Amino acid sequence: MSEVSQGAGQASPAEAPSPETLKAAYKAFKKRLKLTRLDDASRLGHGPMSSGQGSSIAGITPPDQYPRAVWEKLVEQGKLRDAGHGMYSLGQ
Repeated sequence: MSEVSQGAGQASPAEAPSPETLKAAYKAFKKRLKLTRLDDASRLGHGPMSSGQGSSIAGITPPDQYPRAVWEKLVEQGKLRDAGHGMYSLGQ
């Protein structure tokens, strides 16, 4: 009966995400961060003659297409930093 309780399509929690999944998730994170920063920089209140300040956004909530284990693995690899409250920023 224990065989039936584990779904055939589900990955076990101990199973690490594949390198392809990590690469795609990291790419999606960078794209979302870039678009969020562009959106922030283009908001009203920045005049055309202003000092040209960029976005002050440092971290974002990662895309929900990937499980939390993927983001934790990217933190372990040093590509992302956990900013707390489910938000991440680019690693150094």
